[in-house]
Amino acid sequence: MAAGEETSHILSGLTAQLPDRDPEETAEWIESLDALIAEQGTERAQYIMRSLLQRAGARSVGVPMVTTTDYVNTIPVDQEAPFPGNEEFERRYRAYMRWNAAVMVHRAQRSDIGVGGHISTYAGAATLYEVGFNHFFRGKDHPSGGDQVFFQGHASPGMYARAFMEGRLSEEDLDGFRQEKSKAGHALSSYPHPRLMPDFWEFPTVSMGIGPMNAIYQAQSNRYLQNRGIKDTSDQQVWAFLGDGEMDEPESRGLLQLAANENLDNLNFVINCNLQRLDGPVRGNGKIMQELEAFFRGAGWNVIKVVWGREWDSLLEADTDGALVKIMNETPDGDYQTYKAESGGFVREHFFGKSPQTKDMVADLDDEQIWGLKRGGHDYRKVYAAYKAATEFKGKPTVILAKTVKGYGLGPHFEGRNATHQMKKLTMEDLKAFRDHLRIPISDDQLDADLYRPPYYHPGMDAPEIRYLMERRAELGGFVPERRRTHTDVVLPEPKSYDVAKRGSGKQQAATTMAFVRLLKDLMRDKNFGARFVPVVPDESRTFGMDAFFPTAKIYNPKGQNYLSVDRDLVLAYKESPAGQLIHPGINEAGAVAAFTAAGTSYATHGEPLVPIYVFYSMFGFQRTGDSFWAAADQMTRGFIIGATAGRTTLTGEGLQHADGHSPLLASTNPAVRTYDPAYGYEIGHIIRHGLEQMYGPHTEGTGTGEDRNVMYYLTVYNEPITQPAEPENLDINGLLKGIYHLAAAPEPTNGNGNRPTANILASGVSVPWALEAQRILNEDWGVAATVWSVTSWNELRRDGLDAEEHAFLNPGQPTRTPFITEQLAGTTGPVIAVSDYMKAVPDQIRQFIPNDFASLGADGFGFSDTRQAARRYFKNDTHSIVAKTLQLLAARGEVEEGAPSYAIDRYKLLDVNAGTTGGAGGDA
Repeated sequence: MAAGEETSHILSGLTAQLPDRDPEETAEWIESLDALIAEQGTERAQYIMRSLLQRAGARSVGVPMVTTTDYVNTIPVDQEAPFPGNEEFERRYRAYMRWNAAVMVHRAQRSDIGVGGHISTYAGAATLYEVGFNHFFRGKDHPSGGDQVFFQGHASPGMYARAFMEGRLSEEDLDGFRQEKSKAGHALSSYPHPRLMPDFWEFPTVSMGIGPMNAIYQAQSNRYLQNRGIKDTSDQQVWAFLGDGEMDEPESRGLLQLAANENLDNLNFVINCNLQRLDGPVRGNGKIMQELEAFFRGAGWNVIKVVWGREWDSLLEADTDGALVKIMNETPDGDYQTYKAESGGFVREHFFGKSPQTKDMVADLDDEQIWGLKRGGHDYRKVYAAYKAATEFKGKPTVILAKTVKGYGLGPHFEGRNATHQMKKLTMEDLKAFRDHLRIPISDDQLDADLYRPPYYHPGMDAPEIRYLMERRAELGGFVPERRRTHTDVVLPEPKSYDVAKRGSGKQQAATTMAFVRLLKDLMRDKNFGARFVPVVPDESRTFGMDAFFPTAKIYNPKGQNYLSVDRDLVLAYKESPAGQLIHPGINEAGAVAAFTAAGTSYATHGEPLVPIYVFYSMFGFQRTGDSFWAAADQMTRGFIIGATAGRTTLTGEGLQHADGHSPLLASTNPAVRTYDPAYGYEIGHIIRHGLEQMYGPHTEGTGTGEDRNVMYYLTVYNEPITQPAEPENLDINGLLKGIYHLAAAPEPTNGNGNRPTANILASGVSVPWALEAQRILNEDWGVAATVWSVTSWNELRRDGLDAEEHAFLNPGQPTRTPFITEQLAGTTGPVIAVSDYMKAVPDQIRQFIPNDFASLGADGFGFSDTRQAARRYFKNDTHSIVAKTLQLLAARGEVEEGAPSYAIDRYKLLDVNAGTTGGAGGDA
């Protein structure tokens, strides 16, 4: 089989399918183009070729789109921007950083520690980062406001090594790598974790695929701030450093169209194409750079390939017949990886030896010179030219595909090896070879003293190269990465903005979804704070009754609305605007969470607080995008997450996929999420107000006067219309916010018997009206006095209870704190029946903190399509099931007749799904 036959699919194939009927004329055209390039350069040749392609299209000449170019640098040598820095100084301290990064990880592998880490990623990507640090990444003190940089997680040792050179970290700090509790005060997180290092990292990027998504929406958020007049971000750039293996994640590629559609030319992806993922080659039989080039170009991005270092320039210039480029095109990635794990002689024989022409090209080079033919991602001149071209390109986002070697410079045991990602330790031979390669002034005696404690190296802050480094950072606006907590002072909404939630719905019925939407509309009208709310809705606004926002708040679109809207004459017409307030990501929950994260961290990223309100089908929240919410928590996002059409039985017409019975449990795994399941509009009002005060109120962190500000409030709301009561007098607001308050005392006995059995019904969300109806039936039909409690948060009650247990555990002999749920129910008698529209495990969270007899009712199992009444009767969490379960617990205590439960089951036909009466039909918000 001829070389390249198996890899022909990776080439553009522009001429492969057409016969050449006049080779002589073809040669003349090619010679003309070569002469044009020689005389006037590649830039003029580009214009001529584009003009010809445009004309060909106008004349209906079928010319396919060129999605894949030859396997060479995109920027011709004559168009490379000259490198402006001090190459010698930058080479020196880049070597120091590569040494210190590797030594930091290596030292953490001592037998008494062994905490892991990654050596090879930064070793291969150091040039990509250092060109950015020295010439492009602007800090927060820059007049532009600074750039946002998403660092590749596995390269974090390199960022720590640079901070050490800058004097921001000490040797003791480097020795605290991955020992965040045992080396408290001198600890470094494994990867970029803002929550663990809140003054250093800005963006968490290790959960593969989330970094690319968040970077895209960060760039959009910058433009959103600009277009809405909140902050001038016009000169800020977003950089995302990614791995070629990471691009296999669907999330890494799935949102590229947004960046292209919105012309986010403030966004730059830098993909470190070392051709390897964690276990082996990314595309051993193919070419990942070519694949990504086609993918990004097809998605509408500007693509810059940095394949070869400057040492190849003369060889490519001499390649007049294209033999070298042909071999470059046809060699698969698996071979390229092997070449860098072998030797110069191996490359001579297996690469250049594929044709007589290429073999002759390197005849005058020795094996060491051939080995020194660098890949483009290790050449700071080539990388600089790519970065400069990217930042100056207008109209499209840019992706830079930079070819590197994983483990570059670490020696033959590391470079290009399949196992290099997992290798954490250097042998003494590796250490000495690496030292020699980098020319680090450390002696053999210093290394021989202790294999696991090779010294760090710093030439001192007065060394000329370090002075140069610091001057570069000062000119670019300060250190990167750096996170700041200060932000513009804000005035929270006035109390009257919450009045709509307190009034109830009067004689009308309204779902809690609509109660929330009405409240949000009034909050957005607040003259001081209203503009800072950012509703985020993934194409379900009408489902949630939020189409009322369209004509007033408008939908954000940087290009406005350049079409004649079909509903333009309607009151609730669809309206897009560059100044629109509503973020509308489409059918795209992952993008919606990325937008939520960008807005919810604007207080730190830009010093301008925004409050995102992400509204979604509850089933498509934590179940679908839980990893993104975890990253949002790491980034210390603040905002409100609204799970609408919540519960397992309120939207039963939609069936299994839409029936959510477990989201509060999923949310409980995220320590930054405060989960509430409110029943009424006035409860929602108090929760939202408290959340805003916690995030941006007057209390101060660190003074003991306030809670953690970096929280996300998750509220579940329902699409089932009910009569919304007005806020009761003497409402226990503290209990409401902590998770439970007394809602309804037992009614007066109908038979005059004051010595009745007692019970307590704890209900949340949509089940509260069922509990109140069960209370009435228990009184009228069974003579049972049941008290109803509204549980606004099972999750928060559990957290409080666990905190109380922890305090008691760690403080033996000291007075113990009573859990709030236990305190609220103190003095109550009779059993406790807990009910919700979620699986029983949700209310079961508080079971251990209640001394009373306890039973839970819920909706365990898969959902299905049916009526609400039938679904609730099937799951046995409806009104009559509450009655029967209460009687069962009372009978076990001997407080009602033994046969009462069986009689109730028969009387209410509890086993007949067609006998259910709990809840109404319909499902409008």
